[in-house]
Parts: sequence; C-alpha cells; structure tokens
Amino acid sequence: MVEIGDGRLRHATTLLITSRVIGRSLAVVRGYDRRSYGDGFADVYDEWYADVTDVAATVARIVELAGPNGRVLELGVGTGRLAVPMADAGLQVVGIDSSEAMLAKLAERDIDGRVESILGDMIDDLPDGPFDAVLIAYNTIFNLIGDGEQQRLFQRVEARLGPNGAFVVEAFVPDFGPGDGASEVGVRSMAVDHVVLSVSVNRPDEQLAEGQFVQFSESGGVQLRPWSIRWATPAQLNAMATSAGLRLDERAGDMAGVTFTDDSTQHVSIYRREDAG
Repeated sequence: MVEIGDGRLRHATTLLITSRVIGRSLAVVRGYDRRSYGDGFADVYDEWYADVTDVAATVARIVELAGPNGRVLELGVGTGRLAVPMADAGLQVVGIDSSEAMLAKLAERDIDGRVESILGDMIDDLPDGPFDAVLIAYNTIFNLIGDGEQQRLFQRVEARLGPNGAFVVEAFVPDFGPGDGASEVGVRSMAVDHVVLSVSVNRPDEQLAEGQFVQFSESGGVQLRPWSIRWATPAQLNAMATSAGLRLDERAGDMAGVTFTDDSTQHVSIYRREDAG
C-alpha cells in the first residue's frame, strides 16, 4: 500500500482530480442540491470551521439586537455552533436547515432541546414570525445559488420581522479580477493519515464559484465534500433589501463592530423594515 504522504500518491491524485475538473463548464457541481453541503460537511464542520466566526461577539450582538429573551431565527443553523450559545444567553432560538446530518449534530450538542430545529428550505419552509432578529451567518446566504433565490429570501425574512426586527447578514466581500475564473487545485491540509485537496472553479461573470474538498484517509478512503456559491456584493445585497422593503441600518467589518472600510474583506450588514423606528 502506498503511504498517504508519498509524493507519488499526491502527484497521481492531483492529476486525477485535475483531469476531471479543468475544462468543464458546469453551472453548478453536477448533482448538487441544497442538502449536498450540509450532508458533505456535517462530520467535519465544527473541526474545520471552528474559528471562522467570533462566537462570543456574535452572541453579544444578537442579544443586543433582539433584546433579553428575544425571539431569533437562524437560517442554515447547521450544527448549532451559534444557535446553542445564543440559547445559553437566554434567547428563544429557532433554527432551520435542509440537512438532516447537520441537524443531527445540533441535537447532539443541544442535549436539552432548547433550540427549536426545523428540517426544511430556508426560503419555502420558514416558520411564522414575528422575530426580533434573523441571522444568516458566515456566507450562508451565498449558498442560495438559483436565480432570484437570494432576493426571495429577503422578501420572506421581511414578512417575518417584528416591528423593529433586524436581519443580520454576515458574508465575505467579493474581490475577483481578470483571470480569476481559472480552475485551481491545491492542498488544504495534510497529515500522516490523511490529505485534503481543494478543487475549485470561479466564474466571475456569473458570480458563481464551486468546488470539492477531496479527502483521502487511511480509515475512510476517499470522501467528496462539494460546495457551490453564488456571491453578491454589499451593494447588490442592499438592492435586494430595498426591493423587499428593507433598508440598511448599519454595516460593520465584523461581529465585534469594527469599522467597515473599502479594504474590509467581510461585512456584517443589519437590515430593518422600512417602517422600523
């Protein structure tokens, strides 16, 4: 058996994946649907993305916006990495996700069942409001890749916000230039018992990016973890909000409230209904 760290294996697997990806012109990863991301990442999400969000700052911000014992809806609740700490802080938390695997991880974390979890689509299966705050964290809004889906989400959320409710959107700031549409193959991580390759294709003209994390391990063989996003600029999100009857109330560079500037790589945008005080 060839060792995982052997250069021949790295070279062979890179050639294999490259041959399957480069030159394709797919709109999305073939066979990808709204369950694919959650089902593909549930077992590693907490490990791989433990540091992507300042949990304490997020909880503090949502408590500030929703008020003590406020009712909060998290879209794409996943494993509950944010929902459970929000419930710990006294908020009434409802979370929706399209992945049974993700919600199973949430149930393991939330042993007392304080988070109300809903298996469903974040556009078509939203629970009734009103909510004091609706949170969509860490680029989750970009997981809506169908034409007009992000716009429809703003409309659905607007209908469920309380009189002074806040829609909190956390996302990266796109910064793609000429030549950024090429396929890329790289190594995400490597250890003595596994290697994870990252394969991606970006299509700036369509505002689409897609890819696979391909994990090779001694214990699990080969595992494919697909992702696909349709990104939007802050200005485009503002336009969607306006069309849905929402207005931008404030925008920061992160959950802790750092000032948003032209050089910011991410943003936390807070939208409210047009008639909010």
